Amino acid sequence: MASEGHGQIAVSVCYALPGQVWLRELCLPAGATVADALRASGFAQAFPVVQPWERGVGVFGKAVEAATPLADGDRVEIYRGLSFDPKESRRRRAEHRRAKTARNGRVRPPGLL
Repeated sequence: MASEGHGQIAVSVCYALPGQVWLRELCLPAGATVADALRASGFAQAFPVVQPWERGVGVFGKAVEAATPLADGDRVEIYRGLSFDPKESRRRRAEHRRAKTARNGRVRPPGLL
């Protein structure tokens, strides 16, 4: 980590893709914002079709705005869309459990899980 006494902070910018992680370690002036980190990271050049603010940007899992000031050691995370619908996944798991229960000879009344 950079020493804040020298007016610099160390931050990382990351973007998780299926099977890989894009990560840049940066040294920025103290008082730098999330938007400053995104610009300095080269994200726009690496992923020209991705709009980071469309899906959200956060610091350690908490959504933030572009003007949010960064602290030494922060990790800026660029979020991407879900590859599945959580409600659909829960529905499929429930159907699978009902079918398995029926195969084992135990039938639950409809609507009870």
